[in-house]
Amino acid sequence: MLVPVPRRHTLLAIAALALPAVLGACTLGSPAGPGTRRIDYGRHPSQFGELTLPAGPPRGVVVVVHGGFWRQRYGLELGRPLAADLVDAGFAAWNVEYRRVGGDGGWPATFEDVAAAVDLLAGPVQEAAGGQLPLDRVVAVGHSAGGHLGVWLAARPGLPDGAPGAAPAVRLRGVVSQAGVLDLADAEQRGVGSGAASDLLGGGPDEVPDRYALASPIARLPLGVPVVCVHGTADANVPIRQSERFVAAAGDAAELVTLPGADHFAVIDPATQAWRACRDGVERLLQ
Repeated sequence: MLVPVPRRHTLLAIAALALPAVLGACTLGSPAGPGTRRIDYGRHPSQFGELTLPAGPPRGVVVVVHGGFWRQRYGLELGRPLAADLVDAGFAAWNVEYRRVGGDGGWPATFEDVAAAVDLLAGPVQEAAGGQLPLDRVVAVGHSAGGHLGVWLAARPGLPDGAPGAAPAVRLRGVVSQAGVLDLADAEQRGVGSGAASDLLGGGPDEVPDRYALASPIARLPLGVPVVCVHGTADANVPIRQSERFVAAAGDAAELVTLPGADHFAVIDPATQAWRACRDGVERLLQ
């Protein structure tokens, strides 16, 4: 069932949200927290996720999808601080890794991987959780390229038969996109990520239009579930235009939360109001 999300532009008065240089060291090197269990969904070294459960019955399940322009140099360690904060708030966190460009990823492997990781919730992940996971209350939180993948995961029920990710075993109830790349054709045409979209899909929109039609979230509208797009006005990596275009196309099924002065990385620092806006989005999706 579609949970209505008001189409509004929410302005948060946030000052000094740029991350300090030291965040790279503490975030990129964050180890898995205590009680976190690694579960593989394939044989490739990048085909696994990390499950962390709260102290009591989970209020919902949050799939955390890290960013990094789909490139191999960035991994799920980026999502560990977010997963820990979500668990503290009572959610089960499923922080997923996937094959990336430069590490056997790209089209269709990256898409097949995140789809398989989510579907694993209905099998081995649920078993590892002792049957506690409420699989009717699953949302995704994704940053940058992970925002793209999170929203694409929500679009899986509408994919044609035979497409990568079609016929999902687990359906998302909604997505929080953190500075997501939601219009791949526009991103490629404007040089977002220095050709990251064409690297992911094996060509530009004029070369492989069928792939863009299947892979770009804006091309898969309507999704049938709500999306909360959280984006900083000072984002130099993924311009806020990406979220604005998606929300305008999605209408009442999407919400834009605008973060004045926030850069690309503020939304993945649990100490910031920018991240709290993302966590609040999770709360709204699971009301």
